[in-house]
This record gives sequence, structure tokens and C-alpha cells, in this order.
Amino acid sequence: MNGKTTAGTNLDTVRRHNLAVVLGMVHRDGPQARSALTQATGLNRSTTGALVAELVEYGLVREREPETSNRVGRPSPVVVADGRVVALAVNPEIDAVTVGIVGLDGVVHRRVRFPTGHVPTAQEAVAVAAAVIDGLRPDLAAASRVVGIGVAVPGLVREEDGVVRLAPHLEWAEEPFAAELSAATGYPVLAANDASLGANAERLFGAGRGASDLVYLNGGASGIGAGVIVGGVPLTGISGYAGELGHTLVNSSGVRCHCGAIGCLETEVSQRALLAVLGMEAADGEELARALAGAVASGDAAVTAEVDRQVDYLATALRNATNVFAPERIVLGGFLGALHALAPERLAALVAEQALAASAERLQIVRAGLGGDILMIGAAELAFAPLLAAPSPR
Repeated sequence: MNGKTTAGTNLDTVRRHNLAVVLGMVHRDGPQARSALTQATGLNRSTTGALVAELVEYGLVREREPETSNRVGRPSPVVVADGRVVALAVNPEIDAVTVGIVGLDGVVHRRVRFPTGHVPTAQEAVAVAAAVIDGLRPDLAAASRVVGIGVAVPGLVREEDGVVRLAPHLEWAEEPFAAELSAATGYPVLAANDASLGANAERLFGAGRGASDLVYLNGGASGIGAGVIVGGVPLTGISGYAGELGHTLVNSSGVRCHCGAIGCLETEVSQRALLAVLGMEAADGEELARALAGAVASGDAAVTAEVDRQVDYLATALRNATNVFAPERIVLGGFLGALHALAPERLAALVAEQALAASAERLQIVRAGLGGDILMIGAAELAFAPLLAAPSPR
């Protein structure tokens, strides 16, 4: 070896890069005319055609005839991601384990929520997820390829090996969840923080689409998690632990959080408190949103007061996020999305009053757009990432 790079190697590297670019565009942006891909990539028509043909051969995309148009000349074929290429998604929670099947075209084919009735241990969550996946074998048999499993964990997850360093609401610490789930299922497994994955999903496919700088906060039974996108890139910090906005200070006279600090956002703004004032023991996000809206509309003073209280503290946290990150968009998911729906103007006004004017002047605060599918899509993106970076045959 003389240390020199050959022309053939250079050309192969460029080809593989271009394959990833084309597949990524079709995956993220939906069906694309081959001519549109040519224009967007700056490649010539024959090169684009060869790349698409190779992706078709790999079983990653399909071509279909375009819709009829009035344009002169032969219409360009439409390239679509093949939804038969799937990823499995897993989300352990304090009272359930949810498993989904998501296609490369972004469609959630199945979502199964298995209630546990208690906070599952890591080993129980592995066993439940493996059993549900085994029950999904008929669905998986229809897939052309299963790329692996992505796991959305409500806690701190080490990027390189999927070890859950701390998931306080699950009472997990130093759990090698990804490795154990891989051993139980035979699939490769990647794991990351649930809110970070939700932020990426909303940026690519939901209410954050088109925003290169956004903050996503999700509220659920396991507390409040957050993900931050800066310049189109997820902000992970060292080993993937950045973005814990649920543990920012919003009330110096508040109660002690499980993390040891006083007055964290997730101690002052919580699903549990909303359920309590509604007289409900449990509810999924849509049920809770409907119950809150109904109670406020009927003039329930106790519910209205609790909603107002939580909106005040949420505004303080969003002020902090606005001043630190100056995002274009803040996306609220879970029960935080329900709070936003009840008082969108009030929440926006509170944040605008408190935040630095320059940081907040272009800020939009919106409700998450992917609903209950968000963590399935986010976890699947994690599993798809290696294939999208380096498209290959099965």
C-alpha cells in the first residue's frame, strides 16, 4: 500500500454518498419524481437514474407511474421509499411497554401497548417487548427486511452502547437494556432518550418540519423530557445526556424533585396533578386532552386553576429555553400539548413577556403533530439511521 487513494475508490465513495442522499430525500420528504431528485441533488439524469435503479435493486425504494399531468413530454417516474422495509420501535413506560412496526416510508403499521400494571424492571421490559415482538411475527413476515429495533427510553441513555444510565421514574440505573433486548430478540438494538427521539421525529415529519432550530418538550406519565435541535443537528452533549429541561428550576419555593433539586419543571407541571384534579386514575394523552377541554369548557374552577398554575410554570421553562437556545419553534407533546391547546395565546404572551425580546421575536409555540405515533417514529428513525447512512442490499 502506498497510501494513495485510487480513482476507483474515490468514485465508489461518491456513489455510496449519493445513494444515501437520494434515499434520505425520499425517506424524509416522501415520494419524489426522479426529475425532482435530479434537480435537488444537482446530478445529471443518467446518474440519478442509475442511483435509483441501484436502490430499487436493494429493495429500498420502488418506482411508480406519476399522476396524469398536462406537462409536455414523458412524465418522470415517482420514487417512493419501500414501506416493506421496517424497523421495530420499543418504548418502556412506568405502566406499559409499547411496541410498533414502522415502515421506511414513515407509516406506522402496528402499535401494541402492553400494560404492565406496575413499574417494570428492565428485565421485565425486555421480556414483555420480546414477547410482543414474537406475537408480531405474522406482520413481520410480510416485511421485505427488518432493520432492527430502536428504543425510546424515558431517561439518560449512553449513546455508544445503549446502557440506561438513569431512568428515575422507571427506577432503572446502569441497565444494559439494548444489549439484553438484542440477545432476547436476535435483532440489532439502538437506544436513546425518548424526548430526543421525539424532537427528531417532529423535526422530520411533524410540527417542527422545516425548522432548523427547535426545542421539543414532551409531558407524560414518566415526567417531562426535552430534545433540542440546533442548526438541524440534535444537541446531545457528552454521551447523549443534553436537553434535560424537565429539571430546570421554575419555582425556588417548590418541592424536592426525585433528582434531588428543588422546584424542577416536572414537579410543578405534571400529568399526575392534572389527573388528580380531574378525578381520574389514568388516561392516555388523547383522553386527558378531551377531559381537560371538557372540564375547562364547563367552567370547572378547580381544573381551570390547576391548568393556569401549570401554564404559568411551563411559561417560565419556555422562557429559559428561549433565552438559551433562541429556537425558531417550540413543539409541545403529550399533556403539554393539551395545556397549549387550552391556552395557546396566554402561553405565548407569558413567554414573550418574560423572554429576551431578540430571542423571542420569531418564536412559534406549537402543539406536536405526530400524536401517539411520535415515539414509534422517533425510535424507528434511530433503527433506520445506519441503513440511511449507508444503503446496502439485504
